[in-house]
Amino acid sequence: MEIAAETQKKAGFFAYGWDCLKSSKTKLVQVAKNAQKQGQDDPRKIIHSLKVGLALTLISMFYYFRPLYDSFGVSGMWAVLTVVVVFEFTVGATLSKSLNRGFATMVAGALGVGAQELASLFGEEGEPIVLGILVFLLATASTFSRFFPRIKARYDYGVLIFILTFSLVAVSGYRVNDIVELAHQRLSTILVGGATCIIIAIFVCPVWAGEDLHNMTVRNIEKLANFLEGFGGEYFKEPFDGESAVDSKDDKSFLQGYKSALNSKSSEESLANFASWEPCHGRFRFRHPWKQYLMIGAFTRQCAYHIEAISSYINSEIQVSAEFRMKIQEPCTKISSESGKALKALASAIKTMTDPSSADPHVASAKAAVKDLEIALNAASLDETDLLEIIPDATVASTLIEIVKCMEKVSETVHELSGLAHFKGVEPNVTPEKPQLLHRGTIKPIPDSDATDVVITIDEASSVSPENDKGPSKGKQDESHVNMC
Repeated sequence: MEIAAETQKKAGFFAYGWDCLKSSKTKLVQVAKNAQKQGQDDPRKIIHSLKVGLALTLISMFYYFRPLYDSFGVSGMWAVLTVVVVFEFTVGATLSKSLNRGFATMVAGALGVGAQELASLFGEEGEPIVLGILVFLLATASTFSRFFPRIKARYDYGVLIFILTFSLVAVSGYRVNDIVELAHQRLSTILVGGATCIIIAIFVCPVWAGEDLHNMTVRNIEKLANFLEGFGGEYFKEPFDGESAVDSKDDKSFLQGYKSALNSKSSEESLANFASWEPCHGRFRFRHPWKQYLMIGAFTRQCAYHIEAISSYINSEIQVSAEFRMKIQEPCTKISSESGKALKALASAIKTMTDPSSADPHVASAKAAVKDLEIALNAASLDETDLLEIIPDATVASTLIEIVKCMEKVSETVHELSGLAHFKGVEPNVTPEKPQLLHRGTIKPIPDSDATDVVITIDEASSVSPENDKGPSKGKQDESHVNMC
């Protein structure tokens, strides 16, 4: 009996181990599939991983080669730490962190050395007190500055490194004799690490934040355009024999694409911030108007919110008035179709960086359809109609009118972008000159108090028109009589 019980115990142990092994194998297969999917969705992620590995390998030479180690010593670890911290996916993010870290380290190191020299003037007893006061004041002021929106957006990491470096240099200088050498070693290794990251990020398969922002804006507008172009047919389509208006999930996939534009605000702001750090590249010049993309994104999201409101009415089972729907069907369909075409033309103009004027006819057609819809709504008789039956169609009609307004704002901001970014076929904005006076003259009243005429004398030589601007000449005077009634 004891042998049989022990055999069963061993069998149970092996069965448990086998189950754990199979479970681990399943998890590893799932992880491998997820990794493969990540690489297929965006191969740039694999390249970025290789770039980080290359940068760390190069920086590790501070420890592998004796001459470099003798020059920098243990401070070479700061170069490795810098690469791990500042190397980001895009060029703009890497530049932002590298420059913030470099300048913050430089300024904080200089102030730390100065604080140490200042504190040493107060003797051994006063030195730690003065250092403590300086650390407290600078740390407090720097931390408070991080609450300012502009500093928070662009220089938050730099302020954080400033606090860290100043505190380390000032405090460690109290126990280290050669504080200048310590600050120099740390600054040198950090600059070398940052420079390595910048060079590899720019020259080895660069990923530009500005280009990502540009493409994201185009994709979001295109998704809204696809929804609007297909909305009219889907909403006013009558199902037959119990079949749904949309036959399959594949057919209605374009009706869900707009959702990606709803939550794109944080990504757009982050990419716009990083893009402002990037040098000119490709089609994007220096000081490209990246903030204009944020305005386009804001109006695009506003339009997406209206689209989300009307998307719930597709295939709705609420009973509606057939007579009322027939009256608004044509203008609503035209509004949806023309708005979609206008957005698609605007997206194409941004993508190719060409003149967006091709969208203007569609915008005008959508606005004309809005007037037709308003006329249809005013002409609709509600006396013999149940109010509950027209609420869905009336809501869709009013929302489409709001979508046209949002689409018009998108069009205006895209036209502004085309002028600021010098799109192809767009003339630069020229400030119109003020109108000039063509003649200069005097008014001579007639001395007779009973007269009703006034003599106006015009000096033709004072004309500033292009025809008369050929040099000074003795002009002749022309007197005209104006009858004063």
